[in-house]
Amino acid sequence: ADRRFRYPFINCTNCGPRFTIINGVPYDRPKTTMRDFVMCPDCSAEYLAPADRRFHSQPNACPVCGPQLMIRDRKGHNIDADDPIQAARAALAAGKILAVKGLGGYHLACDALNEAAVRSLRARKIREEKPFAVVVKDMAAVRRYCLADEKEEELLTGSCRPIVLLQKRPDCPAAPSVAPGNNFLGVMLPYTPIHFLLFEDGPPSGNGNLSDAGLTALIMTSGNISDEPIAYRDEDALTRLGGIADLFLTHNREIRHRCDDSVTRAFRGREYILRRARGYAPAPLLLAREMGQLLACGGEQKNTFCLTKDRYAFVSHHIGDMENMETLASFEEGIEFYKKLFDIKPEVIVHDLHPEYLSTKYALEQEGIPLVGVQHHHAHVAACMAENGLDDKVIGISFDGTGYGTDGHIWGGEFLVSDYLDFRRAGRLAYVPMPGGAKAVREPWRMAVGYLNRTFGPDWREICQWPAGIEDSTVSFIQAMVEKGINTPLTSSMGRLFDTVSALLGLRLAAGYEGQGAVELEQVALRTANAVTAPYD
Repeated sequence: ADRRFRYPFINCTNCGPRFTIINGVPYDRPKTTMRDFVMCPDCSAEYLAPADRRFHSQPNACPVCGPQLMIRDRKGHNIDADDPIQAARAALAAGKILAVKGLGGYHLACDALNEAAVRSLRARKIREEKPFAVVVKDMAAVRRYCLADEKEEELLTGSCRPIVLLQKRPDCPAAPSVAPGNNFLGVMLPYTPIHFLLFEDGPPSGNGNLSDAGLTALIMTSGNISDEPIAYRDEDALTRLGGIADLFLTHNREIRHRCDDSVTRAFRGREYILRRARGYAPAPLLLAREMGQLLACGGEQKNTFCLTKDRYAFVSHHIGDMENMETLASFEEGIEFYKKLFDIKPEVIVHDLHPEYLSTKYALEQEGIPLVGVQHHHAHVAACMAENGLDDKVIGISFDGTGYGTDGHIWGGEFLVSDYLDFRRAGRLAYVPMPGGAKAVREPWRMAVGYLNRTFGPDWREICQWPAGIEDSTVSFIQAMVEKGINTPLTSSMGRLFDTVSALLGLRLAAGYEGQGAVELEQVALRTANAVTAPYD
């Protein structure tokens, strides 16, 4: 038998961890978290043989000399198990929630077919409605859950192994609470040996809860409480996830850098990346022109930063929503590591115009480096220009939820005549009041009050039928705010227009996650038998 049979850390020169275990350059074993594992004679011989598939494979190891898997309780005590994988599979089959240490951090896992387990995970993670991603055994399993065309299969099976958004089959067997009210499911295939072992055929030893087919789909969601960065250090994971996970499937190889799963989708045969992280970052993007050495700090939501050098743009892995100190610390650590990894000393720092973004405050605190503020939607258009290799002026249409405008209002439905250096605001959606500011994002019905008041005037309730669910006295209070201009910033945001329509249709009066109203509006449109797709080419 092969000496690595069922070894959960098997790899070759072309696979295995890299970014998440590296401490510095050059990429040699002493500068990775594999430095603590001295290769045995057999592994050392492979590592030194030019003809061997493990020649200079820095994570090279085997059961004799390499990292070891273990299973622990939520207090961090080791559980005596001859085979931690079998113990984990038995726990998953019994409806337990596991924290699983992966390449770039911990996942929270449970059986995706077990409705009670999924509901329990939602309650413990404080994630009421936002869809979960699942990992499934193989492409045959993918097709039992979802529809997948040639491009989607290419994305699923490629070396990056992202989460791919797929349309659910009508008879999708996943538990209803995996992606409630959503026609799509985020699906990925196994990408570590641990994943493959969890999907072994047959029931785990001593457990009869699984059929001979074994597990077929597991929720694999980021190991965190909502809005926090993914946990990747062992002690931190025990502290933060101990109240969520029943057991920890972990190991003794250190993760040096956190890195979430990437999320992507296919549209008209082309990939559209929604979250760029594992598998994609830190690979550079080639630019059409040299940029010097710049640091771009990004926005607030779904933050990434970017460093440039020559014609390369090194866009970071997904950092997250810059709304707490934990995410800010991850942002700062990431910048310092990228600067070291790619030998970049920023000559200019670029930041968003919004004065309260943590990424902007970080930029303003840097001393001795020139700063350039860039309007949020101009940055969106310029990014699209760079992605498509465009140099001439363009008419850029930038629709999103929030961006600080040059006039002090909240933009988000913009038509810009733009090049890389400047832009002219040629058109926009009409300004409407946003009652309560950011609270209107969490309670979309507030935006409906603002839109109705602007469209029909203060007597709009005599004309319009208001959806059930909000007390008349509460609506009257918000109406008074709008009329008196109290805490009602103006916005031209397309995202807030989607929120308004969703609220007026009774789909979403209060949002459990960012963009939920727009997502659910899209789902209803897709389910409509006589839906019409408007051409734009």
